Amino acid sequence: MTAGPAIIVLNQNTRRESGRKVQLGNIAAGKTIADVIRTCLGPKSMLKMLMDPMGGIVMTNDGNAILREINVQHPAAKSMIEVARTQDEETGDGTKSVIILAGEVLSVAELFLEQQMHPTVIIAAYRQALEDSLEVLRSKICFPVDTSDRSQMLKIVKSCLGTKFLSKWMDLGCQIALDATSTVAIEENGRREIDIKRYAKVEKIPGGTIDESEVLRGIMINKDVTHPKMRRRIENPRILLLDCNLEYKKGESVTNIEITKEEDFVRILKMEEEFVQKMCDDIIALKPDLVITEKGVSDLAQHFLVKAGISVLRRVRKTDNNRIARAVGATIANRTDELKEEDIGTGCGLFEVRKIGDDYFTFLIECQNPKACTILLRGASKDVLNEVERNLQDAMNVARNVMVDPFLLPGGGAAEMALAHALNEKAKSITSIHQWPYRAISRALEVIPRTLIQNCGANTIRTLTALRAKHAQGDKVTWGIDGNTGNIVDQAEFGVWEPMSVKVQVYKTAIETAILLLRIDDIVSGTKKQSDADKPKAATEEQAHPAGGDHD
Repeated sequence: MTAGPAIIVLNQNTRRESGRKVQLGNIAAGKTIADVIRTCLGPKSMLKMLMDPMGGIVMTNDGNAILREINVQHPAAKSMIEVARTQDEETGDGTKSVIILAGEVLSVAELFLEQQMHPTVIIAAYRQALEDSLEVLRSKICFPVDTSDRSQMLKIVKSCLGTKFLSKWMDLGCQIALDATSTVAIEENGRREIDIKRYAKVEKIPGGTIDESEVLRGIMINKDVTHPKMRRRIENPRILLLDCNLEYKKGESVTNIEITKEEDFVRILKMEEEFVQKMCDDIIALKPDLVITEKGVSDLAQHFLVKAGISVLRRVRKTDNNRIARAVGATIANRTDELKEEDIGTGCGLFEVRKIGDDYFTFLIECQNPKACTILLRGASKDVLNEVERNLQDAMNVARNVMVDPFLLPGGGAAEMALAHALNEKAKSITSIHQWPYRAISRALEVIPRTLIQNCGANTIRTLTALRAKHAQGDKVTWGIDGNTGNIVDQAEFGVWEPMSVKVQVYKTAIETAILLLRIDDIVSGTKKQSDADKPKAATEEQAHPAGGDHD
């Protein structure tokens, strides 16, 4: 039979890569992203300075913040960045570890691909290694922790902040993170809920020094009272929270009114006034000292409320209002005619308006049992404050993770080395071809202590070999690296601990991402819709024959 004409299936402008080339390309992309982040791990970490297209700058060593700002082309690199984001949302810490580990797990697979080993074999071994390592973590390496012991909790938060910019103000940072997290923790029906994102707000005010930062037992918002005659300081205020306008309700759409007599116009104005007065009377009946609403307050309403000696804050954010409700024990009311005595919040000890710099800030503090709080940050500049905020978020997440899952692992690469040793021993019992990729995972885990040693300038090979030997003796799993000097220390005495939930998430995410990227054997890109490609052509034809005349 004669061969027929070549059949073109894919579009002309499509680029397609397949097979080994794609797999090696994905591995290279993963390694490149990991190399960007690598110098940011450990207490001797470097900061990265990133500039966005608008000219704004970010200075940070937070893995997720760096990758968020980087523009990448390669699809595999994009999925690595996605990994850092997942890690940040899930546990709030370990973003750098997960990227470095994922890059290394991909890197050790390169050798097997070059030896023509099928990706499915590598993947099966990786899966097995992941299952075994999680089991080893639970059974042999982790230590239970007493979350009510404050000194122990501070040690854990310290290990998170030790690698950050905030490490210079370590004690203050740890106290702030721990206080804020324990404030917002609530137990309902035997379930712990610690919602840092919603109820622990960070307010950054440039000026002053970082030492002046504190956790307020209550809420602070950037607002002033609406009328100069209103009281700016009230002790034990009765607080009413509203979600409605204190002004005359306007028509939904355009409203026309025809007036025939002059008295009718006066009557309409009177009705408006009566409506606002009724709303204010409903509020005054409950004798609150402070009214906070998310919407507007008209001049007339202000007049009535000032006469009654009530202070008013208007246009407060919904999120802030929810936080105030939690802190002072009030209920947000939607209509004034449905107000009840139990809607009033009496949990606040002091309402005060203070001037800091050029702005006025409202403080609702000294609350009895606030389930929400504000962290007030002071610092030299906006960039410093942004970095401190990122550090604190990580520290609060660490405290939260330990409170939810009270198990710890030794830090400084000790958990990774103990795990690497355990997997290496287990690999000896595997007889099939799977044992090589399985053993490769134990090699990949060593990247964390190796990076810590590299970042503080110690001798990598010598230290790592000594550390392997310590773990091979098998008497302790807590031997790790002191990230400042590069020496081998017993983390149990040195006091660097990491939450179990963060590590588990790091291993799961890193190995599963590597598996996902090894599965890809074809990348098809540049598939433009035909109609889009034809558009410019159609436009030029239209210019040549402008509409209007008949061209037949």
